[in-house]
Amino acid sequence: QVQLVESGGGLVQAGGSLTLSCAASGRTFSSLSLGWFRQAPGKEREFVAAISWTGSSTYYGDSVKGRFTISRDNAKNTVYLQMNSLKPEDTAVYYCAADPTYCSGYGCYTLTYDYWGQGTQVTVSS
Repeated sequence: QVQLVESGGGLVQAGGSLTLSCAASGRTFSSLSLGWFRQAPGKEREFVAAISWTGSSTYYGDSVKGRFTISRDNAKNTVYLQMNSLKPEDTAVYYCAADPTYCSGYGCYTLTYDYWGQGTQVTVSS
C-alpha cells in the first residue's frame, strides 16, 4: 500500500504561482511513477503531469505545458508541482497519484495509477 498526502493548495490571484507537494509512504519511493491530476466541479478528472522513477522523464497535459513543472525528491519521498502563470481555469481539486509500474514519457500519461491522495483545493481568482 502507498499513502499519499497532498499539501500546498490555496487561493491565488490569476498570474500568480503556487507549489503543491505530495508526501508518499508505504513503499520504496524511488520505485514509484508519480502523477498529478485535477478535477474541477462538473468536469472529468484531467491529467496534469507525471514523472518517472528517477525524474529523468516527465510528461505534461497540453493545458499546463510551459506553465507547470513536476519534480521529485527521492530523498524526501515527495513529489512537487510548481504552478506558474495560474489562470482561473486552473481552479480544481488537485490529486497526487502513484503506481509501482515504471513509465517514461507518454507512458506516464497512459498509466493506470493505483494509489491516490485525498486532494488539495486550488482556487485561482480573476
